[in-house]
Amino acid sequence: MLGEVEGVVDGHRDGHGLVLRADGEPAVYLAPQEMRTALHRDKVRVRILRYDRKGRPEGRIVEILERRKTPIIGRLLHEGGQWLVAPEDRRFGQDILIPKNATASAAVGQVVAVELTEPPSVHSQPVGRVAEVLGEIDDPGMEIEIAVRKYEVPHEFSAETLAAAAALPDKLRAVDRRNRIDLTDVALVTIDGEDARDFDDAVYCEPFKRGRGKTLVEGWRLIVAIADVSHYVKPGEPIDEDAFERATSVYFPRRVIPMLPEKLSNGLCSLNPEQDRLAMVCDMIVTADGSIDAFQFFPAVICSHARLTYTEVAAVLANTRGPEASRRADLVPHLLHLHEVYRALLKQRAVRGAVDFESTETQIVCDEAGRIERIVPRTRTDAHRLIEEAMLAANVCAAAFIASAEHPSLYRVHEGPTPEKRVTLQAYLKALGIGLHLSDEPTPAEMQAISQAAQGRPDAVQIQTMLLRSMQQAIYTADNQGHFGLAYAAYTHFTSPIRRYPDLLVHRVIKALLGGRRYHLVPSAKTRVPELRRGGKPAHKAPKPMTQELSHWEAAGAHCSANERRADEASRDVEAWLKCRYMREHLGEEFSGTISAVASFGLFVTLDALYVDGLVHITELGGEYYRFDEARQELRGERTGVRYAVGVRVRVQVSRVDLDGRKIDFRMVREGEGDRLLSQGRSVGAKPGDAVEELAAIRLADRAAKLAARAQKANAPETAARRARKPAPRKAAPRPRTRR
Repeated sequence: MLGEVEGVVDGHRDGHGLVLRADGEPAVYLAPQEMRTALHRDKVRVRILRYDRKGRPEGRIVEILERRKTPIIGRLLHEGGQWLVAPEDRRFGQDILIPKNATASAAVGQVVAVELTEPPSVHSQPVGRVAEVLGEIDDPGMEIEIAVRKYEVPHEFSAETLAAAAALPDKLRAVDRRNRIDLTDVALVTIDGEDARDFDDAVYCEPFKRGRGKTLVEGWRLIVAIADVSHYVKPGEPIDEDAFERATSVYFPRRVIPMLPEKLSNGLCSLNPEQDRLAMVCDMIVTADGSIDAFQFFPAVICSHARLTYTEVAAVLANTRGPEASRRADLVPHLLHLHEVYRALLKQRAVRGAVDFESTETQIVCDEAGRIERIVPRTRTDAHRLIEEAMLAANVCAAAFIASAEHPSLYRVHEGPTPEKRVTLQAYLKALGIGLHLSDEPTPAEMQAISQAAQGRPDAVQIQTMLLRSMQQAIYTADNQGHFGLAYAAYTHFTSPIRRYPDLLVHRVIKALLGGRRYHLVPSAKTRVPELRRGGKPAHKAPKPMTQELSHWEAAGAHCSANERRADEASRDVEAWLKCRYMREHLGEEFSGTISAVASFGLFVTLDALYVDGLVHITELGGEYYRFDEARQELRGERTGVRYAVGVRVRVQVSRVDLDGRKIDFRMVREGEGDRLLSQGRSVGAKPGDAVEELAAIRLADRAAKLAARAQKANAPETAARRARKPAPRKAAPRPRTRR
């Protein structure tokens, strides 16, 4: 339907753009010439002009409603007698002109933050001034400094917050202990990774019996104690305002941007060993079959008896007479009870039909300069799993407690596959000949059954990947729709208030209910309007009508969900930059890998040894035509019938690394190619000057020549509007720089 709509511009590095509509309808395409007057993230009104053959709308900008206000990050350059900044985020599409008196103290090549002073127009580029000089591109941690600004992650606490944190006591006072149960004699322990700095959960387990004869209930008493952040962070105060704006801690390799000031996150609210701390406790009775028979919440004072690591606990569980067990002899019985209750809870997970996929998680190990030394897989042990199950149990109890009181709160909602994704998955499973049926209203048990049925098949990884992709993203919302993946009717987040704001809100609600009160959420001026995903609709819409109080909760949930996505994107951006920098040292080398995804334009391959992903473009697969089979998720050669699908093992060579675009390109190594190089007296993957280095150099030279040709073509005013509207003539040769 033609007409005018409003939305936010989502620029593309190729020059065009999309307008993400506030109503969730399909995004409106903007041609490159329409992007002359707008920048990425501007709010605009567009008129829909036509629909393409696939029914996608194309439009024209009618009005710029709101300009982007946050600084743009880029590198300062001096070309053709002009100063300009090339944005680090290629979605902006235009370089920013800088007057010679507005460069501050920045030098050529340095990374800077620019504030716009003049917006772009049909005939001119945007103009700005350098507001902050971040440093050299190779400075340690520069990729993080870029990411936090690129994704607008708040990384500095306000002066009021720092003052409020400094005024907090250094240790517990007598007034803090009032109306709390003393659990300091209970052998609660924290179990975390070796590199953890804040400890927000402690656990304890002991056998339990109640009644006799037919009424006998046997099982375990499981105690989960969570740091009581709500005791120190009060609604409306500066610390609370900053915490809400961040909504979550952001984790980068070697650095964390915390949600709370360090005095809280690593001090008063961290359950450090042998120190009394305030906690909110979930005390549960778990039966032998893994069901939760009873639970209660209460505020307490606890004292962690030990700071344990996953590695240490796994060693104790594997050998109760080993050196680790000897050092923790007094805690071994409690750890064994924790393992017992974990196995019981695991039974209940199977009864519910919860989806449980095993995937390889990796950890980046950096050197002192912040560069990758190696990428290693994280090994998940029973120590990880028992903590996970204990936290799940506490979260479920929190959701049940709040739901039974019919009190507004934030739930962690994970809905099942959308109708479109369900149809795609059904077609895929049918194409593979998998006999198990997927109903029109899939259940977690069906998904889990398909995953288990695929075990042992050569395409098991491929099937699991498709199952994962069919599921929606979990969000925070006031409307409880259950958690599909975990197969819970109600689920919330209670166990990490140090690093997640929704958990802090849940604590406040539980405390209010325990005191016979209601917690009234006050809307914040720092609520962040979430951005819709490209061309998609909101993952969840609250039912109508909705009271004003529920609307406040729904807005808080949308804010927290959006900031969670922002944190994930910033973390992935930094990891991608580090991996690209790392892979530049492996140009020309060959690796074995597995196809992790298939698209119409090529294959994504994960390297076995390095756990790095890259693209094999379809043009690298040979001279024949490859057809993309969406149902089977594979590329098939029409002449030879060669098939490339997820899970297929391949041999690739690193051919190109694009730091600027965070992309790594591979080329497929043909069978016998390595032998041919060896027969010429050259070794594969050896030292500079060998065949692989030469081959890589030739390929890079070819690409450089193509890029130079494109740049020369782009300088022609009749073919490149972006170059034409610059006030000064530009050199036809490639820029003498490397954008990163």
